[in-house]
Amino acid sequence: MTGAGCALDAAARGLTVALLEQSDLAAGTSSRSSKLIHGGLRYLEQWRFALVREALRERSLITSTLAPHLVHPVPFVYLLEGGRGRVASWLRRLYVGAGVSAYDLLARLGRRRGASLPWHRHLSRAAVQRLSPGLDPGAHRGGVLYWDAQTDDARHTLALARTAAAHGAHVLTSMRVVGISRADDDAQPGTGWSDVDVVDRESGRRLRVRARVVVNATGVWSDDIEALGAGGDGAGAGDAGTATVRVSKGVHLVIPRDRIALGSGVVLATAGSVLFVIPWPPRAGALAGPTATAGHWIVGTTDTDWRLDRTHPAASRSDIEYLLEQLNRVLASPLTVDDVVGVYAGLRPLLADGNSSASRVSREHSVTEPTPGLISVKGGKYTTYRVMAADAVDAAVASAGLRVPASSTAKLPLVGAAGPAGADVPAGVAARLAAHLVAHLAARHGDQAAAVLDLVAADPSLAEPLVPGCAYLRAEVVHAVRAEAALHLDDVLTRRTRLSVETSDRAVSAAPAAAALMAAELGWSAEHEHDEVRGYAERVAAERDSQMRDTDLAADAARRAAADARQ
Repeated sequence: MTGAGCALDAAARGLTVALLEQSDLAAGTSSRSSKLIHGGLRYLEQWRFALVREALRERSLITSTLAPHLVHPVPFVYLLEGGRGRVASWLRRLYVGAGVSAYDLLARLGRRRGASLPWHRHLSRAAVQRLSPGLDPGAHRGGVLYWDAQTDDARHTLALARTAAAHGAHVLTSMRVVGISRADDDAQPGTGWSDVDVVDRESGRRLRVRARVVVNATGVWSDDIEALGAGGDGAGAGDAGTATVRVSKGVHLVIPRDRIALGSGVVLATAGSVLFVIPWPPRAGALAGPTATAGHWIVGTTDTDWRLDRTHPAASRSDIEYLLEQLNRVLASPLTVDDVVGVYAGLRPLLADGNSSASRVSREHSVTEPTPGLISVKGGKYTTYRVMAADAVDAAVASAGLRVPASSTAKLPLVGAAGPAGADVPAGVAARLAAHLVAHLAARHGDQAAAVLDLVAADPSLAEPLVPGCAYLRAEVVHAVRAEAALHLDDVLTRRTRLSVETSDRAVSAAPAAAALMAAELGWSAEHEHDEVRGYAERVAAERDSQMRDTDLAADAARRAAADARQ
């Protein structure tokens, strides 16, 4: 996300930019988050008021100007759990209420444009139960209803990259950086250049990209890139004691909406952190009501150190059982692993500050120049990507001695944000698509849904769902290849759509149909098409196997058994 943000920021200033992604767009942390655009209510307990205010300011900007088609308000009840006695319960309500009041106040102070989210309000136990009868009334004493925002993180990142490309950035995926060398003219500071050696993971071809400045926005790989910039090979970078980035794993569960009768999201306090129950997918609107059954709940997250494979972090059985245990504390009907249809794990690139607990590590960011011509931006939050990108490009411009305009990204709507979809459905399409499918397209593509609808108008067979019962259309697969840089089956089933975590078979049954559509677009041979389907099924099997293992080490070994789609 931050790398795409840097590409947009620099391109919008008139700079020549190449964005090098080692895999697919949003293949890492940017598609495996809690999918919240938020200030971070829990950071107020850590007295990080400046961080929260900055994030809330960005939340307002994203929801009102930058990506209103992708980011929607979402209500949460911060549950006040019972068992502490009347006085303790009253004090807890006072404490939480003060925190949420500060949160809402900071949001209003930082608001840029557009309407504010609703002010919080206190709910009695009876009011919480009316809203969410799936909760155990004996497990809480009411709650505080407040509002935040959520997004489809992968599609948000994709929109950012497409916007950068629209401003002239060269966006290249499947490009692994294997070397960085620097040549400077000592007589003329700021006139040197960096040669970045890259391997194209699709063809195996080696490329060299020359730039005045390299911005390292690689998250959990930041230390590796800095090692390359210092003349090393990256091996051993980030070892304990030398790392500048602390890698923390966050695991989430995806549970069908009808398994829990909730009318809003829920926040639970845990030891040193919080647990979110988040409605999915993002959609505009008010409280859903407890009878809503379409969609899912995302439950998370964990916050534990991770020192194993960073490409495909694995969720263990212990992670899953922990999340279910925390959730079941407050449910009227406890859930089991059989209720879980999807599991995903992402990695947070936290600033290494020596704190013993990952959940206490700062979510602030840093921008440094560890070697001449290499700018590193690290840490931060998904919500503050734009600020991080602007700071990084400012540093890059200063390093190169360039004079360019200031950042303008606060005023640049992302691709898809120009207007709603579905207002002018092409002739003949309206009869083939139900209103809820057009709304689904609008929520995922914004005004770019018109391009998907045009595909349906040209080929009515593309109006069919990819698999029976799902809301994703065959046309969206074609659109993903033509307009969204999808190259592999994983790209479509995991990030352009979210079928890999929304279906009980992890989209294995959808793989053949999706692969056939992609093969027609990309010119795959029958053998290549078969290999894509087989490889996807093997990766799903490896993920399922890893989620049956008790430890991180065993889960990691199981996940590594399946090869990556990109070599």
